[in-house]
Amino acid sequence: MSEPARASCDLLVVGGGINGTGIARDAAGRGLRVILCEQDDLAAHTSSASTKLIHGGLRYLEELHFALVRRALAEREILLAAAPHIMRPLRFIMPHAAHLRAAWLIRAGLFLYDTLAPRTHLAASAGVDLRTHIAGASLKSGYRRGFVYSDVQTDDARLVVLNALDARARGALILTRARCERLTSLDNAWEATVLRGSVRYAVRARAVVNATGPWVSRFVSEASPVRAAREVRLVKGSHIVVPRLFAHRFAYIFQNEDRRIVFAIPYEHDFTLIGTTDVDYHGEPGTVRIDAGEISYLCALANRYFTQQLVPADVVWSYSGVRPLLADEASDPMSVTRDYALELDRKPAPLLSVFGGKITTYRRLAEDAVTLLGTVLGERGGPWTAAARLPGGDMPQGSFAVFLRSIERRYPWLPARLRLRLAHAYGTRLERVLGTAASPADCGREILPQLYECELEYLCREEFAHTAQDILWRRSKLGLHLVNTDTSALERWLENSAHGTRPATELS
Repeated sequence: MSEPARASCDLLVVGGGINGTGIARDAAGRGLRVILCEQDDLAAHTSSASTKLIHGGLRYLEELHFALVRRALAEREILLAAAPHIMRPLRFIMPHAAHLRAAWLIRAGLFLYDTLAPRTHLAASAGVDLRTHIAGASLKSGYRRGFVYSDVQTDDARLVVLNALDARARGALILTRARCERLTSLDNAWEATVLRGSVRYAVRARAVVNATGPWVSRFVSEASPVRAAREVRLVKGSHIVVPRLFAHRFAYIFQNEDRRIVFAIPYEHDFTLIGTTDVDYHGEPGTVRIDAGEISYLCALANRYFTQQLVPADVVWSYSGVRPLLADEASDPMSVTRDYALELDRKPAPLLSVFGGKITTYRRLAEDAVTLLGTVLGERGGPWTAAARLPGGDMPQGSFAVFLRSIERRYPWLPARLRLRLAHAYGTRLERVLGTAASPADCGREILPQLYECELEYLCREEFAHTAQDILWRRSKLGLHLVNTDTSALERWLENSAHGTRPATELS
């Protein structure tokens, strides 16, 4: 076998989910030389399988996780300001089921939720009369009283991509389809063997971050000489997507007899997203799937509240993710903490492993991780991401509505629905997508409905997209609107354009 190609950096980040890309972004912004490698696509697993919410975690108050909720609520405000194009304030209706939780308990929890952290962008909670409120029309007549509060909806996979884009803009090298096979210590540093395609690289790194999510424990034990003190508990969370159950803009949070919480959220205009489950998982994280019992559970819970009844055949799409929760003493998966822990092993070389966490607190986790790494790599600058915008998020007046009006004036020829989708997806980077286009004809061929060549070229050139799955289900959710459509035209386009649209991202 030939000698592997070689590269060096200050920090090698293994894992291209939300924590890995967040850490790469923060570290690159502090002046560290960063390489990130991900064995599949960005956000290919857990980070694209969330409930698509940036939230404090109302139910965590019941588990007395006050510090976690306070931190998450603070992050909710920061992220809403950082990326207003992919963050949308959302009002949640909780129908009151008196036999499950007393009204005074819910009011107390909502008061804490409103006041644990400063709240500048979102409306406060309140009581509602479901007999007259618009959200009550979709519910069974027995639900007369309810509560309303605020959280934020996001596009989880795009949030990962935005962090990777910002990391690259600050000097990081982002490598997808690149598997870190092993770490070997060498002179107080690591030499990582990274396989990308048919090429094997030797990457010399002063420190390594293990942000492999559900694989975190396996990576430590199988790819390094280190033995971790902590473990993760793998919990499967599954969601179903059904045709739209209600036409208004409110979401619902439902209580169940087992005291679990399930959300029903307006999704992609035409659909309702329902989830999640909490089931201990012992299989391979990369092949996780929803099972019939989970589908029945989610349908039954929705049917307890909605007048329109669901059956499993109504499910248009489903997805599952394995959450690597920080192992604790809880017997019920729902009660396992969503907090995180950072474990820094300094010998034989610095290896930082990330255990647990949730998408809402990823930025704070990344900040804590890079600050901790500063103790072994030397301080290169302090925390900076709290006041920074993510790519595309530098909106005029910090307002998506103002930005959208400017887009309507600039691109009046774009169909309204396409214009709205592109504005939400790319924000102020939309110019990079459309280039100098002044008419639909300038956007190239429409390869699939609402998907033109100019967007495909941008996604392959700048957003690390390689496959139809990357484009239809992670860079966008167009796949959900094309479930009965032949998408082979996109696959052919990608095959024909494979060499002309992708940037050079090789190690050197």
